[in-house]
Parts: sequence; C-alpha cells; structure tokens
Amino acid sequence: MKLCFAASAAGQVVLSETLRKIPTEFWWKAGGVAAALIIVVVGFRKLAKMNRLMLGVGLFLGGTSLGLHWVYERNEPKWATPVVQILAGFLPTKVRN
Repeated sequence: MKLCFAASAAGQVVLSETLRKIPTEFWWKAGGVAAALIIVVVGFRKLAKMNRLMLGVGLFLGGTSLGLHWVYERNEPKWATPVVQILAGFLPTKVRN
C-alpha cells in the first residue's frame, strides 16, 4: 500500500514540474479557447430556442450586409472572390484614388 502512495506522490511531483515548464502564454490561450467554446455552446442553445423565422431573417440580413460590405470595400476572403467579382459588376464599389 505504501508503495502505491509513493508512486502516486512521485507521479504528482513529475506532473507539477512538467506543468510549471509550460509557458504562461499557453495557459492564457487555452483559457481563451475554453471561454470561447462555452460562449459558442450557450449561444447555440439560445438560438435553438429562437423562432425559426426570426433566426432566418436575421441570418439573411447579416449575410447580405456582410456580402454588400465585401463588394463595396473589396476586402473579401479569397474563397469569395469569384462571386464578389461578378456582383461588383452590378453593385457600386468604393472609388480608390
């Protein structure tokens, strides 16, 4: 029985030494990721209880707003460039000097 406790204590010392060697920056990033995950899960649970029509209208308006901003400013991501290029022929874009 004492051997088991000794092995356990030795394992804890090694683990605590290993954890101390990990930079603080990693722990801040890990905490940020954990907090973001919790926020996303809570947000999805709230959206699941929401009226589907209102959710659809909100997503449509948000997506349309983002798309129009990309067309006007021409700061879209690379994967959206083909569609934005076509839409830029019909919609106004920012005049660059």
